[in-house]
Amino acid sequence: MQFIDYAEIEVEAGTGGDGIVAFRREKYVPAGGPAGGNGGWGGSVIFVANKNLQTLLDFRYARCFKADDGKRGGPSNRTGANGQNRVIEVPCGTLIYDRETGEILGDLVEKGQTLCVAAGGKGGLGNKHFLSNQNRAPDYALNGLPGEHRSLRLELKLLAEVGIIGLPNAGKSTLIAALSDARPKIANYPFTTLIPNLGVVRKPTGDGTVFADIPGLVKGAHEGIGLGHEFLRHIERTRLLLHLVDITSIDPITDYQTIQEELEAYGRGLSNRPQIIALNKVDAADEETIQFIKTELGNFNSYPIITISAVTKMRLEELLQIIWQTLELSRES
Repeated sequence: MQFIDYAEIEVEAGTGGDGIVAFRREKYVPAGGPAGGNGGWGGSVIFVANKNLQTLLDFRYARCFKADDGKRGGPSNRTGANGQNRVIEVPCGTLIYDRETGEILGDLVEKGQTLCVAAGGKGGLGNKHFLSNQNRAPDYALNGLPGEHRSLRLELKLLAEVGIIGLPNAGKSTLIAALSDARPKIANYPFTTLIPNLGVVRKPTGDGTVFADIPGLVKGAHEGIGLGHEFLRHIERTRLLLHLVDITSIDPITDYQTIQEELEAYGRGLSNRPQIIALNKVDAADEETIQFIKTELGNFNSYPIITISAVTKMRLEELLQIIWQTLELSRES
């Protein structure tokens, strides 16, 4: 399945049905009068969040969505049927923008949450509506009004409490596979992960927390270099960042600083998000190197620092305990 997190579409609500001109013609009703019914309302375009969807792929092939028009009124004061609404399902976490104004129309984050983005047109009035003492036989009716038309931009931001960040080959995919049932592609070359991977990690209480492996962050990611420009937006909803550093790389300190600079440059408060630093692959490093890097990183900030090995699952339980504690503190603050 392709991961598509951006789409531009057109939506158009239905036009209201026309009112009609009609008169009662019954044999034994000497003064029948006007009896033209009103038109029905046009259908609206409504978005609904579906937790079973993970991508905006469907909008790559369908770009225009129109609701049904209302039906015209009928004789004997019969109102026309309303047009059928057009219901569009999107993944939870979808932001909907008006392309022309840039206004955020809605943010669908909860299962079943709905948003009407284009209201259907009102049905026209039949001649019955215009009956008065001054006009006992109106011979005119109104046409239905057109429905709203909008150009929309959809952006998907994954709903995950914990975002795993780091340079390519830091071991993010290996870690999320070790912590959850996610099975991402893993190999020893940059950009193995081309889409964000989601995994649910169970807490001791039994409920789950969603972790996201955010791929492709490199120097210049906020400017579109590498893959990070496409996926930095997915970190915006996370409450905690788990910064994975490959302790066996040529310069782990520079690696760490590179990611921090990208978060700062991207903005949107990412650099102020609570973080945990995990030094990965410690099973392949000597103790002196490990202690030196921990000391150096400790000089930059007061984030918790833990040494782990995602491959051997060394100290992963301790890492999870720190994550649960940090999330709990962030809820209380």
